[in-house]
Amino acid sequence: MAFLLAASFALVAGAVLSRSGSPLVVTPLEIERRERHSVAESLLANIPDPVILVDRRIVVIEANPAARALLPGLKLRHPLSFALRSPDVLDGIEEVLQSGAPLKTGYVTRVPTERAFEVQIGALPLADTPGGGQPNVVLFLRDLTSARRLETMRVDFVANASHELRTPLASLSGFIETLQGPARDDPKAREQFLGIMRMQARRMTRLIDDLLSLSRIELREHVPPTQIVCLKRIARQMVEEKAPLAAERGIVLSLEAPEPPYPVLGDRDELLRVVENLVENALKYAGGGGLIAVSLGREDASGSRPAQLTLAVRDEGPGIAPEHIPRLTERFYRVDTASSRQQGGTGLGLAIVKHALNRHRGRLVIESEIDRGTTVRVILPEHRREDGMEPHGVRPVDTPLTFP
Repeated sequence: MAFLLAASFALVAGAVLSRSGSPLVVTPLEIERRERHSVAESLLANIPDPVILVDRRIVVIEANPAARALLPGLKLRHPLSFALRSPDVLDGIEEVLQSGAPLKTGYVTRVPTERAFEVQIGALPLADTPGGGQPNVVLFLRDLTSARRLETMRVDFVANASHELRTPLASLSGFIETLQGPARDDPKAREQFLGIMRMQARRMTRLIDDLLSLSRIELREHVPPTQIVCLKRIARQMVEEKAPLAAERGIVLSLEAPEPPYPVLGDRDELLRVVENLVENALKYAGGGGLIAVSLGREDASGSRPAQLTLAVRDEGPGIAPEHIPRLTERFYRVDTASSRQQGGTGLGLAIVKHALNRHRGRLVIESEIDRGTTVRVILPEHRREDGMEPHGVRPVDTPLTFP
């Protein structure tokens, strides 16, 4: 890659700097050189990473569009320092000019957003330019922002998962030691501790199940689903399953859905998990009594936007403060950690929902007001059948799509 960039810049810069001295008579060699310059310019224009060429005075000779987009103040025949104010990069250029040896350094920009780059700096002699043979310098900026973010997320994920498992493991170890020691002959204490141990073991099981679910969904996130499923059937199944739990907590769980079918291209198991997580969250945090309404609706196509189906879960709980809402889909993020753990939450439910909806080309919208409840909406593109024919590779699994 570095050799390719160097060769391309040598051709382009050679053309720019020697254009004034080109002969009036165009020779076959000159035609070939111009063609090479044209190819090199096209190649540089399509390189997604910023590339900059400077001379011995650190004045910009050439830059590709990616470099100009990154550094709006970058201008040809102006010092690089006008646009890139980084002592590490500028000192690196000086060092390369003196030693001729390539080096790497870092560059971080914080406006408009923070981005991190690895800057590869190398000497580049241009033999066909005025003063040819004297080395110029090429800078290749490799964007590390995504890699850094992924690494940070990985480290945080491992640390959080380890912490979530460590707490129930410590509880189990402590109770086992107690049962083997002081409570060996105490039937009442044994029954109490065994109940707590069962609860902690279930907590670890839920956490491992959620981790595996999240891993499977992320693995297939780039593969669009191809089955036709009915969103109303999924919602009705989940409301029926959770109705006994709602009744135990004094909560009325209802389903509001007009008659038309609600077909989407989706993975039935993943959509069931989406609705399950949303209903369970409402049951956990809605407080005692009250109402949880699961509703379905549709929006007609508008302009370039296709028709959409909306599944909403509304509760009358205490609500969520606005500053927490943008972070609710982060792994292990909780508004109230103690309450979430007490309710059996793993902190992964909405992360699973987000990644499942990414795969289904859907959106998640959360609206909440303190002391007035929360509404969570899942928005999915509606699947339309055309002339009764299914798209190639699509398998209808929920047919017929009309039901009482």
